[in-house]
Amino acid sequence: MIGPGETLQASMDHCATVTRTRARNFYYGLKLTPEPKRSALYALYAWTRRADDTVDNAPTPDHARRALDRFREQSRPLLERCACSEEFAPGDLMWPAVRWTLQQYPVRPAWLWSMLDGMEEDLAHSGYDTFDALEGYCGLVASTVGQMCVAVWGMVAGADADRAQELAHRRGVAFQITNILRDLRADREGSPGRVYVPRQVLSRHGVTIDDLCAWSEPNRCSACVRDIAARARAAYEESEPLHAMIDPECRASLVAMTRIYSGLLGLFERDPSRVSASIPARLTTVRKLSIALSSLWSAQLSARSEASPA
Repeated sequence: MIGPGETLQASMDHCATVTRTRARNFYYGLKLTPEPKRSALYALYAWTRRADDTVDNAPTPDHARRALDRFREQSRPLLERCACSEEFAPGDLMWPAVRWTLQQYPVRPAWLWSMLDGMEEDLAHSGYDTFDALEGYCGLVASTVGQMCVAVWGMVAGADADRAQELAHRRGVAFQITNILRDLRADREGSPGRVYVPRQVLSRHGVTIDDLCAWSEPNRCSACVRDIAARARAAYEESEPLHAMIDPECRASLVAMTRIYSGLLGLFERDPSRVSASIPARLTTVRKLSIALSSLWSAQLSARSEASPA
């Protein structure tokens, strides 16, 4: 007979596997988080991945809405009564680790609900007129991830928690805009096709999303991509103070993920035409591993410096 502890460990192992096989850029950063916080982040990622897959695997938007509604109801007992002891979805390995995470760390259920709201918004996708409107969407589907990570990582003594959450929001915006550039062509050619570049930006540069995908107006397209990239770069720079606020033992994870995504953005800054490539641009595995190791080293040096007497 499998006891509660064994069930929890099996659930954590399952969530770790999901993260390792599906997270791509996130995995190399999350791996640097010490246990048990690492397993908590894996559980949260597995939950978000399940929600994504619930929508992506549905054959039609109507099916996707119904599937998302079912997932909301599956999640409701945990998010509304996270200390309860009932069994949820027997045989589904994901839930015990998610429940444990919500019991152990100050992850606000509102962040998980917001993520589902963002997915629902995507199902009725009609594009965005302005960057402000796009950033509202980014806040739902990306900033919430950063805010959950900060809640698990913890902060240094005396750090302003509200300010940290604001900075996590900005960092999430930076990550999501980077993703939008990476997936620009795939999103446009998907079924249904989606366009996340604000209409105001396209109009300002005199191009369409199809011009960007075909790279038919190189000078105008380059200016448009660099305009978008500049918004992401500014969000990275604005959120830089977050690093010093994170628990030194967990800081390397944030540094690594930021360097990976910032490095991806750099590919588009140097060669804007890469948004039109048939295969989305990515950093190599070797490059990601190098970033992870250097991030761990720099975070350790920073922590030692902070711990040294003045």
